[in-house]
Amino acid sequence: MRPLGLFTVLLGAALPLIDFFIVNVALPAIDSDLAAGPAVLELVVGGYGVAYAVLLVLGGRLGDTAGRRRLFMTGMAAFGLTSLACGLAPTAWTLVGARVAQGAAAALMLPQVLATIQATTQGPRRARAMSLYGATAGLSMVAGQILGGVLVAADVAGSGWRSVFLVNVPVVILGLVLAARVLPETRSERPASVDVPGTLLLGLSLVSLLLPLTEGRATGWPLWTWVSLAVFPFAAAAFYLTERRGDRTGRTPLVPPSLLRLESLRRGLVMLVPFSIGFSGFMFVVAVALQQGLRMGPVTAGLALVPMALAFFAASLAGPRLVGRFGSRVVTAGGLVQGVGILLLLLTVRSGWPDLGLAALAPGVAVAGLGQGLQLPVLMRLMLSDVPADRAGVGGGVMVTTQQSALALGVATLGSLFLALVPSAGMRTALGVTLLVQLGMIVLTVLLSLRLPRVVR
Repeated sequence: MRPLGLFTVLLGAALPLIDFFIVNVALPAIDSDLAAGPAVLELVVGGYGVAYAVLLVLGGRLGDTAGRRRLFMTGMAAFGLTSLACGLAPTAWTLVGARVAQGAAAALMLPQVLATIQATTQGPRRARAMSLYGATAGLSMVAGQILGGVLVAADVAGSGWRSVFLVNVPVVILGLVLAARVLPETRSERPASVDVPGTLLLGLSLVSLLLPLTEGRATGWPLWTWVSLAVFPFAAAAFYLTERRGDRTGRTPLVPPSLLRLESLRRGLVMLVPFSIGFSGFMFVVAVALQQGLRMGPVTAGLALVPMALAFFAASLAGPRLVGRFGSRVVTAGGLVQGVGILLLLLTVRSGWPDLGLAALAPGVAVAGLGQGLQLPVLMRLMLSDVPADRAGVGGGVMVTTQQSALALGVATLGSLFLALVPSAGMRTALGVTLLVQLGMIVLTVLLSLRLPRVVR
């Protein structure tokens, strides 16, 4: 794959992650314009994340079968159309529906990125491409929040919050033109049929967990949320047993348990969960705390994260060289550095609230970003290093589904904890407690990183 082809698929990888985070700073403006209310606002964020997570593995399977370039372009076109629908939504519930459809479109597009990289590169070129993918993923999550603040404040042509969705349309057009010209077509040599029972049970498992956690706090935890959470363990167990039976009888299940026997993938996934929960929870809580607690405007709240983005980018560039020398211990070092950054931020909040500006926040934010940049690109490269090329779509889908589910879980859990504490304890204490919880999760990721295979191919 040529450099322009790699740029094209990385552009496709950036769009869904940017759009998961870009709405964080736009939520107050959406609420004001559409009178959405807390429960519907949660669905604007969570509806996208749930649809995205539920359909990712299916998207990978369809790409393996029908052709990854074709599915990439189909998903990208659908992403552009649904972004336009979000930007033109006349009511809050119309916006929720468009966001769910946007998440489904992203699930068609994103698995093809990793699968195309796996199928068209080898050796050092694959390692470099995977490092760039990891860097793109991390930067997109931070840049989404920064870009959201800038666009809301710029109020382009009076569009207000709508510009955070409309900006996708010209980017999608560019991506489609490039994909048509430079992207090679690949597919699995052994395409498998769609695993309908597995798809339905995975969907039920993720929806029964993520939807009540996303909506529970805002709706006052009605009966349906507890019923849904009670369904989750049974749905998850049924999914696992169905997939294991399919694997043993020679069929190709949606998530083959045999794939999870790969040590690099299995151990990487276990570490990816707490890392992603902490990352997304932090981004959501910081967006609320800066705007509502410190009374920053959307641009200033976005600029507060620029040091994180710059440090993440610098660490991503250094990562491949460091991995060649120190292997997966780079991930362990990154966790320790991230922990120092969160601790610095916690001490800053405790001593300086509510008179904090960008300069006071910058050291902690930058050090945390440096640590994240040493972890995520290396971890993603490691997880897919042993996945066979003909299972690239499934392997990428499993990894990104785990990441996306954990991102949604982070907003639902850490976000709910923070918002529940604010009325009684105040914004400063709520933020401090949330940062302490994240610090605990970083300790867990550091311990889990010690179990990763030492050599990163």
